[in-house]
Amino acid sequence: MTGEKALILILLLLLAPSCRKTTTFDNFGGFAQGTTYSVTFGSNGSIDPQELKSEVEMILKEFDLSLSLYVDSSILSKVNRNEDVQVDRYFSEAFTKSVEISRLSGGAFDITVGPLTRAWGFGPDDYRSFSESKLDSLLKLIGMEKVRLENNKVVKTDTAIKFDFNAIAQGYSVDVVSEYLDSRGIRNSLVEIGGEVRAKGDKNGVLWRIGIDRPEDNNNMPGNNLQAVISMKDRSLATSGNYRKFYVEDGVKYSHTIDPRTGYPARNTLLSATILADDCATADGIATACMVMGKDKSVEFLGEHSEYDAYLIFSDADGNFQTWSTESLKKFISQ
Repeated sequence: MTGEKALILILLLLLAPSCRKTTTFDNFGGFAQGTTYSVTFGSNGSIDPQELKSEVEMILKEFDLSLSLYVDSSILSKVNRNEDVQVDRYFSEAFTKSVEISRLSGGAFDITVGPLTRAWGFGPDDYRSFSESKLDSLLKLIGMEKVRLENNKVVKTDTAIKFDFNAIAQGYSVDVVSEYLDSRGIRNSLVEIGGEVRAKGDKNGVLWRIGIDRPEDNNNMPGNNLQAVISMKDRSLATSGNYRKFYVEDGVKYSHTIDPRTGYPARNTLLSATILADDCATADGIATACMVMGKDKSVEFLGEHSEYDAYLIFSDADGNFQTWSTESLKKFISQ
């Protein structure tokens, strides 16, 4: 190779990084499912953000008409009232995913927990009716083996069984929106609903950075008080904790996370569980299961399921915050 040709080649190599095209990103957000949502996407201006926002919000409204406990006309509400109704794709996919996570977690996750959730005062009406005398009759209504889908209809062994998809619906809605963006040809995006996240691609070669809230009671403003930041791409992340939805009665703290196996709110040293998985519905469900299982059993479970990454925050014997994470996630965590 002549010196002139070598010089030209070196110059081309030096210039190559600066000639790399960057993608321009847009974002929009709003309110959905009783919380906030945000979408960031790269399309180099080929897609109008306001047009996309309208489409996304229409999808989220359709989603609520399927799986929301708080919409009286939703399919879920009708199923809980034992009306003759055929389920749609959203309900069917959420149900199937719930069966899978229930099996994986040994019943720590269970969407038939509805009667218990309501009894403990965490249902749509916030009315608490739980008493020790009702426990046995309530537990008889709990268990995925008591329900099934047949010809797009729900079959129950007892009409008093009620579903509660709250521990998976938000994560699943993130998947639904993310997959819609994918269908529009958007390859780099971040969808966040109520703190549950799905990341596709990256942002011009930089990983997406997701904040993990410090699990302090009444830390109700996401992002204001962070425990850590996790960098990620092409994965989903969901966090479950007992520091936002709870009440205190006679000096006892009652968390909204109900253990479907005992009938009582979960009480252990695990304060929050952040799970990374391929899809956000799974991440959401597994995070809830971990809150039920507690720190030690969660660590054991995660050791048997390397397909998930996790960041756990728990309290030690002195009440101090401690953290644990899967080994493969450690290099992506900033304290």
